[in-house]
Amino acid sequence: MTVSATGFILWRMDHRNGHSAPSIRDVARRANVSPATVSRAFAEPGLVRHETLQRVLAVAEELHYRPSRAARSLTTGKTGNIGVIVPDLGNPFFSAILKGGQARAREADHAVFLADSEENPRLEMELVRAMAKQVDGVVICSSRLSDVQLQQLRKDTTLVLLNRRVRGVSAVLFDSAGGMRQAIEHLVALGHERIGFLSGPAESWSNRERRRGLRAVARGRSLDVVEFGPFAPQFEAGQHAADLVAASEVTAVVAFNDLMALGVLSRLADRGIGVPNEISVVGFDNILMAGMATPQLTTVALPLEQSGRVAIELLLEQLAQPGLGTREQGLPAQLIVRASTAPPRSGVRSGLRATRIEPAQETTSIAES
Repeated sequence: MTVSATGFILWRMDHRNGHSAPSIRDVARRANVSPATVSRAFAEPGLVRHETLQRVLAVAEELHYRPSRAARSLTTGKTGNIGVIVPDLGNPFFSAILKGGQARAREADHAVFLADSEENPRLEMELVRAMAKQVDGVVICSSRLSDVQLQQLRKDTTLVLLNRRVRGVSAVLFDSAGGMRQAIEHLVALGHERIGFLSGPAESWSNRERRRGLRAVARGRSLDVVEFGPFAPQFEAGQHAADLVAASEVTAVVAFNDLMALGVLSRLADRGIGVPNEISVVGFDNILMAGMATPQLTTVALPLEQSGRVAIELLLEQLAQPGLGTREQGLPAQLIVRASTAPPRSGVRSGLRATRIEPAQETTSIAES
């Protein structure tokens, strides 16, 4: 792994096993064609006769030849590089997405330039514009930019969004609202009537979707929902929120993501509050650590690696066919029930005030940067 001069991480690595790479002249000599024909076979195969093209490709495969990225760039005007921007490299949610994206880019013989916007919209904008000079297109994960800003960036480079919807931009979208509905229905089925929600960043599209799902499932039920936040989607924010949760007398809480939920588990354990005996806890994302926690965390699983692959695929389609138009790909959410949820303790429910809310009430507003 190397780092470019502008600070972006370059993931792709070439392994030559100690042998010198075959040249375009080696392929031309073996295929009995000119080097120019070999170049056209890779850059503009439609201009090469079918029989000649098949012969050149077969020889290239036999010799393990790969065209020079610099040479291909001069011929096609493409860099063969893809940019990916995430708001927090320390969040395992994005690590899983990047794993799938890198695999798909490698299959297409593209390099991946990666940057962390640090949950900072201004930095995110600067990174996209800097990357646009070195890559063919950019995938932005969970963008914190406004719709207007993203529309402006479309003029600088080809964009694909992951976990965000903006008119005119191709996107990969998780069913966050449906996942939240599953989580709340699970808690209601267990007998919970007073449920807390730890809201994520106010500018987060997925947070708005989760709130939409929460309100939809609460509508028409005798359910008291207490919303806290917004919070930063981090472990420490969950620890902070846990004290508010404990004081609110909710019997269950759903966190914006698993990192926050793990922070809640940690703080409640420090205070001697039992999970799930006294409070049930639900996360979102199903990161690897969710299954390692004590107790193991009930959470909403999202197909993270698949989303990374699909995002790169959408970008490759846009690059190959600029006039193709935009496309959205939805991906499902699935509740995973583990040990952190259970029916409320006997006697806890009887003293609760059941209130129908429409929409969900916001009882606390705490800004976290």
